[in-house]
This record gives sequence, structure tokens and C-alpha cells, in this order.
Amino acid sequence: MTNGIPTIHEADAASITLPAASLKPTSLTGQTESSLTLWESPDGHAQLGVWECSPGTFMARRDGYDEIAHIVFGTATVTSEAGDISELAPGSAFVTPAGWSGTWTIHETVRKTYVVRTIP
Repeated sequence: MTNGIPTIHEADAASITLPAASLKPTSLTGQTESSLTLWESPDGHAQLGVWECSPGTFMARRDGYDEIAHIVFGTATVTSEAGDISELAPGSAFVTPAGWSGTWTIHETVRKTYVVRTIP
């Protein structure tokens, strides 16, 4: 906010510099990841950011939050616990709702923008 007036937050997600990557805790293959929060709502229930992950496979769960994402670059196969398969590539937009769980197999380093909405 500037002088109490909300402002627009923007960034070039394809070229923004992210923090140094670290080991992804849920990786099954030793992947690294990095992320940068670009904005957080005043109540803390929503965030916008950029995330990047190296090739390999990891487990994921959406406990208590929804995620809306858009692939900037890279490719991945996402398989839900129920067996639903999504092939993600640049331009893919998708939602992993609260309660979702499954595996991500990243074929080429993936960078995505995301919006996370915490369920209070």
C-alpha cells in the first residue's frame, strides 16, 4: 500500500531471480526447489509467488489450502492419489484443491506462478 491505497504487485515470472535452491523435503529423488513470495494478503490467507523445481519425483499434499498455478516453463506429469494424470507444460493452468494428494514427476525444470488460499 502506498498512502493507504492498495498497489499492484507484478514481476516477470520467467526471469525473476529466485533464492538459492534447497533440497525438496518430499522428494523421492533428491530434487531441489526455490520459491519467492511476491505478495501476501493482509489477513495472511492468500499468497502469490513463483516456484521452481529441478527434475525428479516428489510427493505433494494440499492440507488446508487450495493452490491455483500456471506453468511458466518446463514439463511435468502430475498424478493424483486417485490415479488422475495431468500433463503440464508452459501455459498450463491448474488447481490442486485442499485435500488433494499425489505425485509430481518433473521432466524438465519447472517454474510456475501460484496463488495459495489457506482455508481458515
